[in-house]
Amino acid sequence: MVQNPSFDQLQLPVDLLDNLKSLEYHAMTPVQAQSLPLVLEGKDIIAQAKTGSGKTVAFGLGLLARLDVKKFRIQTLVLCPTRELADQVAREIRKLARAVHNVKVLTLCGGMPFGPQIGSLEHGAHIVVGTPGRIEEHLRKGRLNVEHVQTLVLDEADRMLDMGFQASLEAIIAPIPTQRQTLLFSATFPEEIEKISRNIMNSPERITVESPQEESTISQYFHPVDNETHRRQAVGLLLMQDKATSAIVFCNTKRECQEVADELSDQGFSALALHGDLEQRDRDQVLVRFANKSVSVLVATDVAARGLDIEELDTVINYHIARDPEVHVHRVGRTGRAGSHGRAHTLYGEKENFKLRLLEEEQGVVVEREILPPASLLNERPARPPMVTLQIDGGKKSKVRPGDILGALTGEGGIEGSDVGKIQIFPMSSYVAVKREVAKTALKKLGAGKLKGKNFRIRQLSGR
Repeated sequence: MVQNPSFDQLQLPVDLLDNLKSLEYHAMTPVQAQSLPLVLEGKDIIAQAKTGSGKTVAFGLGLLARLDVKKFRIQTLVLCPTRELADQVAREIRKLARAVHNVKVLTLCGGMPFGPQIGSLEHGAHIVVGTPGRIEEHLRKGRLNVEHVQTLVLDEADRMLDMGFQASLEAIIAPIPTQRQTLLFSATFPEEIEKISRNIMNSPERITVESPQEESTISQYFHPVDNETHRRQAVGLLLMQDKATSAIVFCNTKRECQEVADELSDQGFSALALHGDLEQRDRDQVLVRFANKSVSVLVATDVAARGLDIEELDTVINYHIARDPEVHVHRVGRTGRAGSHGRAHTLYGEKENFKLRLLEEEQGVVVEREILPPASLLNERPARPPMVTLQIDGGKKSKVRPGDILGALTGEGGIEGSDVGKIQIFPMSSYVAVKREVAKTALKKLGAGKLKGKNFRIRQLSGR
């Protein structure tokens, strides 16, 4: 077994090393071993690592090693998606800094009163840890000076983008000196992260900490059906068997798409159709709800699903075999991403046998006939989606921002930041996903308070 390297191997100040020993931090985790030498050299890094990998110590030690305590001004800014994570990060940095005298770490998060934060900013700090919405607000009002920031950390950058903070991030980063070190940590790397890194980083080093099961695994199953009634029943049976919280059913026509979605809804599934006949507003709403996990099943045509990028898709079902074998491969490839296990089911009738042969010949797919689950499964009730969507009748045109929504939800008597999912802002409306069990509290909190000094109509979108 390979021994993880020791912190002693790093060019760290003696007081930091002594403190690490007192904390019983001896061997580095993989993300620390890969990133810390680069961070200490002053390089920009993009590190892909899951929560709990030890990334806070990786960037925390790096920023403390560069800190000049005698210069009492903000030298480091750490951005986190939620108040809970910001508090956790600030606690860890304070712990790592115990041996360094007079290091001031300030937390600035939404959902907390402004007064004490303004007072703390007036007294000054070396390191600021906060959420994008609140940091942007302090910047806009001239209370936060970032002209001496030499280290910028974006922690859980993918989550910040999920929560709709891209515009806030851009506004915060713009006034920070370009001659700085930027450290970006993220569990996943969607296209938006790549774009941000190109715009704000200087020749970053890329680090990927492999998960134990990194290889994508997709299991394919082919199920014969007798007729259209049997085919529709099969979809419900497979969804029940897989206990899918996020599934796409691909149909070849718009009409079929709507019929299957209606049938699944009648069976108790949380299902919506996505096809070319939908108005743009309805299409946006369907995509928002499926992406934020408040709808479990999306029934879509291939054209409508183009550009749809959904992480952690449990199941794909081909209602009919795709007309083109390459389209079949593209459909199936939407599940089993980022090391997770995915399942792809294909239903076929007797007239589709020639398409099966094409799949075998052109794509090298192994087709083995699988028996469908027992019909008794449909007597059980489908699980409800983990999230619900709240719609706010105010958006970009009303100057509503993600930070306003997050702050309103997590203020006194509200919900935890970890209970908030994706936040998406459109010109005339906004959507926020919250965990199902706190939906009533969230609805009441948003309804009772104000956003941008105004009362907006708030409603929970229904199951269908």
